[in-house]
Amino acid sequence: MRRPTPELVEWLAAYQSKMDALIAGGFTPTPENTRKGLADLTRLITDHPTVAWVADDSIHAPHGDIPVRIYHPAPHTALPVLIYFHGGGGMAGSVAVYDPICRKIALATRHIVVSVDYRLAPEHPYPAAVADGCAAVRQVWETIDRHRLLHRHRLSMAGDSGGGALCATVAHIAQGQPEITVQNQVLIYPSLDYTMSYPSIETNGTGYLLEKEKIRWYFDQYFQNDEDRRKASPLFMAVTQRLPRTLVVTAEFCPLRDEGAAYVQRLKAEGIHAERLHLDTMIHAFLNMEQVTSEACRVVYLAMGRFLVNP
Repeated sequence: MRRPTPELVEWLAAYQSKMDALIAGGFTPTPENTRKGLADLTRLITDHPTVAWVADDSIHAPHGDIPVRIYHPAPHTALPVLIYFHGGGGMAGSVAVYDPICRKIALATRHIVVSVDYRLAPEHPYPAAVADGCAAVRQVWETIDRHRLLHRHRLSMAGDSGGGALCATVAHIAQGQPEITVQNQVLIYPSLDYTMSYPSIETNGTGYLLEKEKIRWYFDQYFQNDEDRRKASPLFMAVTQRLPRTLVVTAEFCPLRDEGAAYVQRLKAEGIHAERLHLDTMIHAFLNMEQVTSEACRVVYLAMGRFLVNP
């Protein structure tokens, strides 16, 4: 019988004990404590590697500027560009919280990484984040050129969890916009089915950090105007041959596991190059807790590097 690694089992037990005590004391989730929780979790990443060139800027959009942080690991070399959408269920996370992860991605993939501070629910519900993601894809070259960065005109995208959902959604929308070409997308334990209809939502919905009722709460904050959640789900969106090559990372004990696997199978059936990297002892959000999951994180960064440089 598969189980998370011993380190994760120990960590999960301590986490659950802490949560039980908080709930007994009257704790209820709010956007503010959810954001703090993700930031605190990500502090388990103790290594913040040096990247040669890092700068904060913004991408211009009709509704206002979208903050971004740009990482160029080799400023004297023309590298391709990777837009990154951070995780957090559409409610938490930020460029600052994901700084160590984006540094590691820039170094591992040899890409210029543009990390996007898209708007978050509940203050900015769906489709605000989608509008920001689409604006980032359309305007990224203008931002890159403003810094006179050496680059190749080759664009990929990536994201984890809710950022994976945003990445996939933008990729599907971009299929119908000939002026936008996205070569690759990497989705790390992505949320692709807002109807919560796949079995792993139930089998992994309790005891593994991200829980079924928390997912439902995230979605209720994100969708506030009675939207058709199936129609908004990347798993059920139309597929054309313009959808990018896709790598999906799944974790055995993640409630989103099955929808990630189903997405890969759907893309393959439509003739899209799609690969799945499955970590059979991991939970959701393991990339944010590298002190406990270092080997799995190393595997993911290496896989991203191989996938993005080998079309």
